[in-house]
Amino acid sequence: RCVPNHCEHGGKCTQTWDSFKCTCDGTGYSGATCHNSIYELSCEAYKHLGKTSNYYWIDPDGSGALGPLKVYCNMTEDKVWTTVYHDLQMQTSVGGSSLEKLTVLQLNYSAMMDQISAITSSAEYCEQFISYSCKMSRLLNTPEGNPYTWWVGKANEKHYYWGGSGPGIQKCACGIERNCTDPKYYCNCDADYKQWRKDTGMLTYKEHLPVSQVVVGDVDRPGSEAKISVGPVRCQGDRNYWNAASFVTSSSYLHFSTFQGETSADISFYFKTSASDGVFLENLGNTDFIKLELKSATEVSFSFDVGNGPVEIVVRSPNHLNDDQWHRVNAERNVKQASLQVDQLPVEVRKAPTEGHTRLELYSQLYVGAAGGQRGFLGCIRSLRMNGVTLDLEERAKVTPGVKPGCSGHCTSYGMYCANGGKCVEKYNGYSCDCSKTAYDGPFCIKDVGAFFEEGMWLRYNFHSPGTSMKDLVSRTLLSSTDPEITVPDLNLNKEELSFSFSTTKSPCVLLYISSFTPDFMAVLVKPSGNLQIRYSLGGTKEPYNIDVDHRNMANGQPHMVNITRDGRDIVLQLDHYPPTSYSLPAASDIQFNSPKALFLGKVIEIGKIDQDIYKYNTPGFTGCLSRVQFNQIAPLKAALRPTNASSHVHIQGELVESNCGASPLTIPPMSAATDPWHLDSASADFPYNGQAIGDGVNRNSAIIGGVIAVVIFTILCTLVFLIRYMFRHKGTYHTNEAKGAESAESADAAIMNNDPNFTETIDESKKEWLI
Repeated sequence: RCVPNHCEHGGKCTQTWDSFKCTCDGTGYSGATCHNSIYELSCEAYKHLGKTSNYYWIDPDGSGALGPLKVYCNMTEDKVWTTVYHDLQMQTSVGGSSLEKLTVLQLNYSAMMDQISAITSSAEYCEQFISYSCKMSRLLNTPEGNPYTWWVGKANEKHYYWGGSGPGIQKCACGIERNCTDPKYYCNCDADYKQWRKDTGMLTYKEHLPVSQVVVGDVDRPGSEAKISVGPVRCQGDRNYWNAASFVTSSSYLHFSTFQGETSADISFYFKTSASDGVFLENLGNTDFIKLELKSATEVSFSFDVGNGPVEIVVRSPNHLNDDQWHRVNAERNVKQASLQVDQLPVEVRKAPTEGHTRLELYSQLYVGAAGGQRGFLGCIRSLRMNGVTLDLEERAKVTPGVKPGCSGHCTSYGMYCANGGKCVEKYNGYSCDCSKTAYDGPFCIKDVGAFFEEGMWLRYNFHSPGTSMKDLVSRTLLSSTDPEITVPDLNLNKEELSFSFSTTKSPCVLLYISSFTPDFMAVLVKPSGNLQIRYSLGGTKEPYNIDVDHRNMANGQPHMVNITRDGRDIVLQLDHYPPTSYSLPAASDIQFNSPKALFLGKVIEIGKIDQDIYKYNTPGFTGCLSRVQFNQIAPLKAALRPTNASSHVHIQGELVESNCGASPLTIPPMSAATDPWHLDSASADFPYNGQAIGDGVNRNSAIIGGVIAVVIFTILCTLVFLIRYMFRHKGTYHTNEAKGAESAESADAAIMNNDPNFTETIDESKKEWLI
């Protein structure tokens, strides 16, 4: 039964009298024949599972022949970065090499070249940093000589261009931009100076990446020295994950070459539709066939025939599948069984007969959509993979009537990932989160934007700007102009929402103050005791209405979240993760905040009469950190730190240093390593993941020993700090600023680089300094 061996990917076969069994432990695959990868296809897939930046195993071709590899997934930007590292040290010194005696630096990656090629092929963009530091060591020997140094790419081909340049252009970045140290040469190092020079830049032609070797040949003269640095290969985006087609007529379909899955076949894709039925795909033979279809609004069917008679597996969903949201289908058929799964519903399995035909013999083309007069599929299909190969639906849809490349409506399924009020924006091949109306940043609007305030610093955000009427201001930025609670001509607010995070060890102070063109104001203070106080003065009463939070010291250096919501007379206050508390303005108080003027952070710099307690607590000012500051749809700190049109409203005294104040993000805490099957220890390169339980006794002993050691170390540090402060009584602060400049490329080569779609990075990127 085990000859031939039907266990794939190194699975071990054991046989019984009438069958066999595959053991898949340690292979990275699962299933009856070890056919299915247990890992996601890309970092993009992990992102949409809600994962954060970390090391993950990915399997770029799924059930294909390539094995899984470990990469670093950076989720902090709009597009996900996939990074593969190698073992060549930065600034590797080279000496004693010549054209007759070349020095070859070999880069050994944490993955095989075929695996990296699979990543670069499916990526939208890839880059790799390369640097040559030289002293009397020529690089490309420009303008007309034969290169002394070159690099070798993934196809084992030599390349004679350097970072910041492109294929066929034997130049460095400075030659493209025409700013080399000696204008007679196209590389700084080619001038052959006795002083250290450097040529650096990004290699961005992904068909040539990654760099596998660097060959150096001009470090044999007295005084010659050279140092080589090559960064990891980094790729962005996953074209396969969003490769999609929209079927707009019931008779439209795409056709591909015959599906080759005689003894083992897996099919996976996403679909969304508002139709109640339709054929997803079909491939026919003389009598054999394979077909996947939406049979009804709640049923998906997988049917086939390998010569033993038709077999059908149906998954029934308790919810409608024609809800115009993305649903995932996974179908598999091998010599042991067939299975079908839809979304996270239970897998339906059908065992294969112990005797009979096992080979699926197909001859016709593969049809995606309707074929042979059957009811067609109306909707979108994306990321269609068959036996580890992604079918290019978009390219075929460009030349097929009734089918359009790409899909819309991604926000209906993924909009939930845009947190903290971020708005989901549809894109041709995915979606993005618009964080402009929030106090957050990042691809999912969960990155804090904040700043550290030194004593005496302040920030004022004016609710109006020169040339802008108050009516226009309120209708555009404070509240929606359609809000029935706001009377635009009178500039009165019936409700507001204020949220921010802060940390400080100094009290008293004014955290936030909102002034108006009338005596109305709102303030959040830290009293001398460290307790929080919210003060409202909306008119109608002799004294401001105070909310005192006396149960804890807020000036303890820890980050604290404050959220204040007022709707008319009702006020709701929430501190940190404590339950919200409700308050009400006095019956005599007005409920309108009249004519708001400006918002102050750090200190109140206001002309005219100021509340006595505000005045008292206003000196010397707030010292500490503020982040996530948002008043209705205004984020003053973000406007100051992320230049936009709103930045003209901001005035700052002092230097604003960005910080997130150590505030924990407003997201669901990640699962622990013990419960998260995708968690991988970044320090471990073991494969596959091998989790071992630790006994409770070991945990308790470790905790006690660690606690004792921590107390001893803390005592020693406190003593040292006291002695140092006593001996050195002078203190001060300093700040550094790095100028960020931009240069334009005006040469013909620069024009080629900018217009060629294979080179999407600007030349300025070649001047980045990399530190690893």
